[in-house]
Amino acid sequence: MSRSELAARQAELLQALLAGGPPPAGFDASRLKVEASVLRRKHGRVLAYQRPELAEALGERFGPLFAEFNAARPKKDTERSGAYADEFVTWLIAGGHLPKPRWGLVSRLRRR
Repeated sequence: MSRSELAARQAELLQALLAGGPPPAGFDASRLKVEASVLRRKHGRVLAYQRPELAEALGERFGPLFAEFNAARPKKDTERSGAYADEFVTWLIAGGHLPKPRWGLVSRLRRR
């Protein structure tokens, strides 16, 4: 298999795991769904670790809200985690899940 073919297959797999794309040839669709679910939950835990103030502000709502956000807007493989977290915060505020923050809170919730 050439490098370009391998890269194309890897891209298909990432699309299936991260963005709900179809399973690549040779992969079991049900196993990919399980693995994708595990990866989404893991990403949510990483985001909560990176932004503990956000996880604290949301409490028990963090997991379900992150799952809802991630289902509608999966993280791209080339996207920085910080930028994705910022987008999550924006989504939370727009959806009324967090109050519109004062400037000091914005800087704490949206770190660069």
